[in-house]
Amino acid sequence: MVDISIALVKELRERTGIGIMECKEFLVKAQGNIEVAIDNMRKSGQLKASKRASRTAYEGLILIKIEQSRKYGAIIEINCESDFVVKNADFRNFSDTVITTALKENIKDIHVLKDKFEDQTRMLISKINENIVIRRIDTIKGDILGYYLHGTRIGVIVSATNASEELAKKIAMHIAASKPVYLKADEIPSDVIAREHQIQMELAMHSGKTHKIAEIIVDGRMKKFTQEISLISQHFVMDPNKTIEQLLDEHDCKIDAFIRFEVGEKIKSEKH
Repeated sequence: MVDISIALVKELRERTGIGIMECKEFLVKAQGNIEVAIDNMRKSGQLKASKRASRTAYEGLILIKIEQSRKYGAIIEINCESDFVVKNADFRNFSDTVITTALKENIKDIHVLKDKFEDQTRMLISKINENIVIRRIDTIKGDILGYYLHGTRIGVIVSATNASEELAKKIAMHIAASKPVYLKADEIPSDVIAREHQIQMELAMHSGKTHKIAEIIVDGRMKKFTQEISLISQHFVMDPNKTIEQLLDEHDCKIDAFIRFEVGEKIKSEKH
């Protein structure tokens, strides 16, 4: 048996983008000849799949699965390159298998999930001729979970206490539409507040206002800013006359946490 050096495996990986173990297997079969190994990769379809995997996948879908007890759920985003593939049966079946497995086996780490489906992902890439990425996963527990899927592009899970499933779903629908970032205003990180305050102060000062007047203007803008990104401060989309906090008080319940995924959000910033 030919001795395959780590350097040779690394070189093949750098040239093809294929996993280390696969590179080593191809090199062993090729008796250490890297060019023969690459040819064999091409013949097997592995190399084509690897090249596709370098392309950015901006499209995709959001999936949600909730346990029968409705106390534990998972949400994932799986990306592809085109909206056409989102409707593909193989892509849909693959995606459903991924989230079903994640929920059943309590997988919360995206790297663990990707590793588990590495072979299936590569096979699907070869079959549909587009890059496929299991991008992210999150899980949530609670007294009662409500969820909402807006088509395939936006998904929300809400964890609530003492709430009905119907109310939890309505709040999930609200979150899908209104895009809150935090549950409460006091959960907004201080650096987020400081950054927005600085921006608003500079805008007010540049408009010719005195510092004292600028502070009054900025104070009002900051209150609006925190209300807009905090769930319980937002006005309920189904009844704008009341806030989410007032809605919860009416039903004597509370929201403990929520997760909102939208296809493709922040992908471009992650690439730079």
